[in-house]
Amino acid sequence: MILIIYRYLASQVLIGLCIATAVLLPLFGFLDLLGQLDDVGKVTYGGKGTYSVRDAFLHTALMLPRRFIQLTPFIALLGNVIALGRLAINLELTALRVAGISPIRLSLAPLVVGIILVLFIVILEQFVAPQLEQKASLHRAVALEQSVQLGGTLGIWTRNEKNILRIGEMLNTKRAANIEVLHFNDDGSLLTYTFAKYADIVDDNLWELKEVITKTFTKGKIESVSISSMNWRSFLNPDDISTLNKTPESLSPLELFQHVRFLKATGQEADAYELALWRKAGGALTTIAMLLLSIPFVLGSSRTGFVSKLVLATMVGICVYLLDQIIANAGLLLHLNPALTALFPGLVLIVFANFWLRRIP
Repeated sequence: MILIIYRYLASQVLIGLCIATAVLLPLFGFLDLLGQLDDVGKVTYGGKGTYSVRDAFLHTALMLPRRFIQLTPFIALLGNVIALGRLAINLELTALRVAGISPIRLSLAPLVVGIILVLFIVILEQFVAPQLEQKASLHRAVALEQSVQLGGTLGIWTRNEKNILRIGEMLNTKRAANIEVLHFNDDGSLLTYTFAKYADIVDDNLWELKEVITKTFTKGKIESVSISSMNWRSFLNPDDISTLNKTPESLSPLELFQHVRFLKATGQEADAYELALWRKAGGALTTIAMLLLSIPFVLGSSRTGFVSKLVLATMVGICVYLLDQIIANAGLLLHLNPALTALFPGLVLIVFANFWLRRIP
């Protein structure tokens, strides 16, 4: 009998999540589309506007999986309030409470649905959303005739133990422009500076530099040599370059893990990428917390109307989102532990929701 009740509750929670998704995802997708429409007809360096309405719609559609992932905690909160609110209006929750089912036991069905939802998000995060988001960014850049670069005119900067590499811009996946390489000795003194107007990536590590100027620094003397082309063995492979061109949030968990390991191995700052990796786990915790937190909204006060509960849940969702953003940025600014910074909001919400559930008679 109890299994039948749990299956029924789980199906109602799933319906509530679908309703919340059907409301929130199109709404935020429309807001994203409005932002893209601002660039339609924009004059590019080529002298004509190439970003069309079709490009705006395509970019928005490709970004929907990422937007769904970002909205998941909010969807979980509102969806469960909708589901349990419908049951309360029909007095089904009252019947379940009279039958002796406690709020803690009622939370098991939403919890199971939440775990399934988190697993679905994991699949989206690894195999769907990053690829579509990167395709959307590339399509937008091509339509607006923008070069693929990081940091505006600063280009892409990276290093290992003895080299600093700057890539002015990536013309495509196999060709770069305005390459600068600074090579240091063991005591940190600059040995050589190499500038190449172009570089063709021959294989994973071999680059063919073209229109090269090399300066060698010796005691009290600088020697400059210009050559048409030379081979250079890079410490970056094409996958590393591709990762450097993407924002941390747009990378899959596996890409983030590998890039964090690369940055740490080469002595570079990895906090932003490590925080982005842990925030994906933190998002899962927050989703579970929101499902649990939504139950007291419905059961806690029988005198509050359904619409009022939805409004209150919306306000709580907005506050949690803003608080999460503040904690993440503060943690990055203060160099706090990325794992603690990312997981703290979700853990606190789970503890609070559990405490609140146990206090409901």
